Amino acid sequence: MQPTWLVTGGAGFIGGNFVLDVVRRQRARVVTLDALTYAGNRETLDPLAGNSGHQFVQGDILNRALIDQLLAEHQPQALVHFAAESHVDRSIDGPAAFVQTNVIGTLTLLEAALAYWKSLSADAQANFRFLHVSTDEVFGSLGAEGKFSETTSYAPNSPYSASKAGSDHLVRAFHHTYGLPTLITNCSNNYGPYQFPEKLIPLMILKGLDGADLPVYGDGKNVRDWLYVLDHCHAIERVIEAGRIGEVYCVGGDAERQNLQVVHALCDILDARRPRADGLSHREQIRFVNDRPGHDQRYAIDSSRLQKELGWRPSRRFEDGLAETVDWYLNNQTWWQRVRDGSYRGERLGLQEASA
Repeated sequence: MQPTWLVTGGAGFIGGNFVLDVVRRQRARVVTLDALTYAGNRETLDPLAGNSGHQFVQGDILNRALIDQLLAEHQPQALVHFAAESHVDRSIDGPAAFVQTNVIGTLTLLEAALAYWKSLSADAQANFRFLHVSTDEVFGSLGAEGKFSETTSYAPNSPYSASKAGSDHLVRAFHHTYGLPTLITNCSNNYGPYQFPEKLIPLMILKGLDGADLPVYGDGKNVRDWLYVLDHCHAIERVIEAGRIGEVYCVGGDAERQNLQVVHALCDILDARRPRADGLSHREQIRFVNDRPGHDQRYAIDSSRLQKELGWRPSRRFEDGLAETVDWYLNNQTWWQRVRDGSYRGERLGLQEASA
């Protein structure tokens, strides 16, 4: 019999891919909870219409009564927490929303999960998991060498990463104080299908297709470790099934690239898939713009614990995953055109200057 998992933020980018993958492979019955804010898209889950293994509920993780109701009604064996405000530039413009959703929202879920867990039989308590999906940005910025690991000290540099750090600490505290069986994953930059076009890769794809400028922050030499979203989803599933209670697992793609290298690679794929009418490369559209305030120089993840303990490893080469991602956006214009018809039109966010 399939377990039941309650998934928050399951209409977002990573959460949506996770729900689609888990339900299609019949790994679990999923109840998706999503508030459908600007980055949540109900259409992402349309492929599951009519699937008895999935139920969608529109609602906010700040609604304690709703969380209690869903836990009591569906009796899940796991609560998988993706729901978050996640874009650094938006956090610069409006940090309060990030604290409200990422910190207070996570606290609301933890309190509800703790009450639910205490109500379960001893066997059900032993099988329950609360998995919190976090980010490598909580660790701050790396120099030219080294990688983040589960023992790296926290040093968040943006309102977004500070809010995620706060939620991580709450999850840890609920395990150590109350015994709630929690797990935390900290991942590197994700890419793939269904990503909201404020993020680097889909933004560059769609602006490239439009013939618009491709804005690259600063000198373009900031480095990120790129993780294909389905590789991340499989890592999360593995941690739910076999991760040690109370532990943290770092999830990386072993694919460090400078931002400019990523943009160049995207331009080259677009040159092959959708050549410009004038015969020039899409690289001609690159424009260097003022850097983001407090822009971290480099992130890189050491996922050796996850690989050694749980047998997971990334399966997609970055070049292959990037080409698949471009093809997905080319073949799913209806999805991203409807996203663009909403509140976000591809404009630059996060232009607030750092205070003196």
